[in-house]
Amino acid sequence: MKTNITRKRICYRVYYVIMFLPLIITLAVLPFLPEQIPAHYGFDNKVDRWGSKYEALLYPIVTILMGYFMLAMAKWGARQEEGGENNEKVLTAAGIVTMAVFNVLNTYALYTDYNRVEDLSSVPLNIFQLLFGLMGTFMIIIGNIMPKLRMNSLIGLRTKWSMKDEATWKKSQRFGGITSIIGGIAVIVICCLTKGMSCFWYNMGVIAVLLVVDVCYTRKIARS
Repeated sequence: MKTNITRKRICYRVYYVIMFLPLIITLAVLPFLPEQIPAHYGFDNKVDRWGSKYEALLYPIVTILMGYFMLAMAKWGARQEEGGENNEKVLTAAGIVTMAVFNVLNTYALYTDYNRVEDLSSVPLNIFQLLFGLMGTFMIIIGNIMPKLRMNSLIGLRTKWSMKDEATWKKSQRFGGITSIIGGIAVIVICCLTKGMSCFWYNMGVIAVLLVVDVCYTRKIARS
């Protein structure tokens, strides 16, 4: 019992560290940023709006807001589970992964701000490769923890069929975990082989196929 409490405390400390880390890093870098930075890029990967360097604080603020939102979800998930903290653990883990993704995106944004990158195509790592690469990693991690989820109204492979009963829920989460891992690997491979809009559309195709397969499976399991 004491060990579990200690692990929980460590987990939440890590969570808060990576939640506020983008703000700390941005405040440290802010004096060295140019007065005008790329504030927005169009679909052609080129700057279509410049803004004040203080707009660099938007990412850290969004990260903190998202962090508290994920914590609220974890608490809500815990209240929906009787006699256990499994949902809270899973949702907290998902929150840590989400915060890690925001940390990477913030670092990428600071790089483009500092170098006043006018065309993202000139950056060695394409923005779509970065975004979907992070998504693929997230899918693999989530796929590994999905089978541990108890029935809830917040996270998991949730359809009107998977929510039919506990047995259907468990089978759906196991299947969803497997497809999420396979999909995550496919997304990462695509990111290694393509870039730009090709990377975007191929990965959107993978995600669309996964959604259809998962929904059809829950329907089949519920009816059987």
